[in-house]
Amino acid sequence: MKINAVIVEDSRLARNELKELLKSHKNIELMGEAENVDQGFEIIEKHNPDLLFLDINMPEKDGFELLEMLDEVPIIIFTTAFDEYAIKSFEFNALDYLLKPINQKRFDQAIERVKEKLEGASNEKAKQLKTSSQIFIKDGEKYWLLKIGKISHFEIEGNYTRVFFDGQKPMLYKSLNQIEEKLPKDNFFRVNRQQLVNINFIKEVVPWFNGKLRLTMQNGDEIEVSRRQSYLFKDKMSL
Repeated sequence: MKINAVIVEDSRLARNELKELLKSHKNIELMGEAENVDQGFEIIEKHNPDLLFLDINMPEKDGFELLEMLDEVPIIIFTTAFDEYAIKSFEFNALDYLLKPINQKRFDQAIERVKEKLEGASNEKAKQLKTSSQIFIKDGEKYWLLKIGKISHFEIEGNYTRVFFDGQKPMLYKSLNQIEEKLPKDNFFRVNRQQLVNINFIKEVVPWFNGKLRLTMQNGDEIEVSRRQSYLFKDKMSL
């Protein structure tokens, strides 16, 4: 299995160390390397890698800010000299982290985890997100690496979007229109101008005023479907 990888690391010495460690893994192709977040973002957008080696503590912008910039987050292995960052990384399900200096055995173990995760998956990625695709959300000091399918609904708040999942509702700094373009159409439906729902999280649908519908989500939130969208929703759900 061919694995495309990118390194984002401000230390040239650390980048060289990673490239040396990669030599024993012929199936991993390094698509590019970057010394800062902005360079890294350009390379990731261009190559859409399977795997990202990411330093957390970098000048100007840190690794978490890079993840926040991405529409879809690849498999991440953090490279860091600081234990507290490693602990924080697992709060949003990073695949693994490597403490510097990195030894070959520990590196090989991390790569094995990558192979297991990619086993059977196609290396060809669609532009459209899937329910298994991951997005990164940062809200204040909290961080999540979240599968799309775990989100119950989205709601416009100002110029941004609030995301609802597992009792959480952080802000995502993208417009709802931007998000909607990428979401899997089979699972998500725009119910009105302000809200978009994951149909798998709908608990109840009841008729409402003037031909509208009212949805009750699994978390108890009640959402009104506009009249126009109610007709489309009934058709979609064969109601």
